[in-house]
Amino acid sequence: MPFKKLHSDIKEKLAFFEITTPTPFQSKSIPLIKSGANVYCTAPKNSGKTTTLILTTLQKLKCEEVGVAPRAIILVENRERAFELEETLLKYTRHTSLRVYTCDDKFHIEVLTSEIFEGVDILIATPRTVCKLLLSEGLNMTQLKIFNIEDAEFLSKSATYTDLMAITQSIHKCQYVVYSEKSNTMLKRLETNIMQYSRTVAL
Repeated sequence: MPFKKLHSDIKEKLAFFEITTPTPFQSKSIPLIKSGANVYCTAPKNSGKTTTLILTTLQKLKCEEVGVAPRAIILVENRERAFELEETLLKYTRHTSLRVYTCDDKFHIEVLTSEIFEGVDILIATPRTVCKLLLSEGLNMTQLKIFNIEDAEFLSKSATYTDLMAITQSIHKCQYVVYSEKSNTMLKRLETNIMQYSRTVAL
């Protein structure tokens, strides 16, 4: 059972939420993501993808803050989804030392830079905002361990895909996990860039 091999803080939180049994998708995906492989996670809505993203990210970071540079990035389609995800994520990081920061696209990039500089473990943002942060030298990617893309269908927009490619050029080495309901041509193109030697979990 995937839940039995997670960090003790995560198991406590799952018990608090009375989540005892992984979904079929979680049973397949969590062990694979924990192994460190690059993974395409393709499954319908309500399969447990968002919870999987949160649990495996916390596991990767060992539920504790380290340094000041982000060690996990979660790319989302827009500002609204960023804050929805933050609300869910904070339920799991409460009572840990992990620092979660969500970039608000409405703020000037200098404001975001100064707040990130204070120290962040998990950064939630849109591709466009991450690009702006990198251009302004407001984001240190050297400590990155895991790079998640949630509901990755939005990468079908060519400008967004271009932003992603620009971002990944700044990353030396990390694990990539791409979540989507369905695969598409744009996502498959990632295999020649960031998703080399990737594994796939599909329902």
